[in-house]
Amino acid sequence: MLTQFQPMLARLSSFAILGISAFPVQVEVDVVDVDAPAAATWNIVGLGDMAVREARERVKAALKNSQLAVGQKRVVVNLAPADQKKEGSHLDLPMALAALIATGRIANRKPGYAAAGELGLDGKVQPLAGALPLAIGAREQKLEGILLPEANAREAACIEGISVIPISTLREAAQFISGEAAIMPAVANLHADEDGGDALEDFLDVKGQETAKRALEIAAAGSHNILMVGPPGSGKTMLARRMPGIMPPMTFDERIESSKIHSIAGMLNGRAGLLGSRPFRAPHHTASSPALVGGGTNPRPGEVSLAHHGVLFLDELPEFSRNVLEVLRQPLEDGKVLISRAVASVEFPARFLLVAAMNPTPSGFDRATAEAKGLNTGAEMQKYLSRISGPLLDRIDIQIEVPAVKIEELRDRQAREDSATVRQRVIAARARQTVRFAEKPGIFANAHMSARELNEFCHLQPRAQQILEAAVKNLGFSARAYDRMLSYRIDAHFLVRNHLSQRFESAHRA
Repeated sequence: MLTQFQPMLARLSSFAILGISAFPVQVEVDVVDVDAPAAATWNIVGLGDMAVREARERVKAALKNSQLAVGQKRVVVNLAPADQKKEGSHLDLPMALAALIATGRIANRKPGYAAAGELGLDGKVQPLAGALPLAIGAREQKLEGILLPEANAREAACIEGISVIPISTLREAAQFISGEAAIMPAVANLHADEDGGDALEDFLDVKGQETAKRALEIAAAGSHNILMVGPPGSGKTMLARRMPGIMPPMTFDERIESSKIHSIAGMLNGRAGLLGSRPFRAPHHTASSPALVGGGTNPRPGEVSLAHHGVLFLDELPEFSRNVLEVLRQPLEDGKVLISRAVASVEFPARFLLVAAMNPTPSGFDRATAEAKGLNTGAEMQKYLSRISGPLLDRIDIQIEVPAVKIEELRDRQAREDSATVRQRVIAARARQTVRFAEKPGIFANAHMSARELNEFCHLQPRAQQILEAAVKNLGFSARAYDRMLSYRIDAHFLVRNHLSQRFESAHRA
């Protein structure tokens, strides 16, 4: 039985999401007794969106069906700061708890706790999106803890320094806040969901394509973007899907950053905690620009951000709209996406490894075969290739041909190298880069180097310099392409650079 207390103005801490971060929101509730039922109203102020404004009906029904109705009163809810927009249904729970405190139904004996959660009409607390940044926000505000839906508790409990109280019903939350019930904080095993690569698709399944495998290994070692050009059935998609299996395991900080984005997008399995393996995103070629880089009226992360610290795979690259592909240029260069709106500007991280695949011609055959069959005219080829701009190609470090697999290779039963073996070499290469860039904050791989680091670390032997200069002159590479090739020659035994129809290969090591 909940004890009755004197009514008063009540305040309860909560948070709202902006980009991938949470900012504090004070939920203030004032109540006034009224005589006429028509005067018993709920007013919510503080620049909330439609989901926030509709909360009054959910909260009233949840209070009534939890046997916690506040009676015949005029209730005013203020969400401070009043000049900053709030969105989402997760403010339901703090509104309901603050109303109970303001009407004297419960006392707030846990002032150091925030709350967030959507309420069902029956009083159950529904799962929410963004539990991870909410917990991080509570820790940054130096709060003692935060009440979150039970379904999200394990996810949020990965954040150290904050108590996450799992809540399943409004009545349970009210009993905890009033001190009438004790609830143990959620406990997360931070290493239980780490994926060592064993569960991922393996290079063992790929027959032939040794050159392509080596190119993917170099790409994974230095976080270089790669484009595979080859006919249908040559294994481009198969190779791309095995890319996460040869990349190094995610560090804890990387898991937190990637998990925050998936949490905000509502794509994180709350009961599984943080992401265990590097994300692999493969949007369809009909995807729009906002779907790819994020956006909308209330900006949400796009595919490039969901692939943060992982792989973004664009199959059938020329089938994407050219306008859509062009929006990739800034995140490929800067590792982030800045979305500007009239109300606010939101920044989403987007440090991903781009793996793209395409056919050499619209028909799928190589150019010589297509011309012999009369399938592709010059105009058709020009239209097909013009969908990929030069500036975008300049940002793809490795461009390699993936020929059709020979029948002898398909029949071959000889043991092949598995992903775990390749991964160990990639981990060793990343370890060298960690030492190399120990005093270079923000640089974790060769692909992230600026002109200053290139001048410091990338010194070629005279013969290698001659070969590189000849390639730049003969193949028409830009200054950016020159820098990119310097960046991935450090840890590669060879490099492959193909400008759609031409290949340049060189074995070198300083």
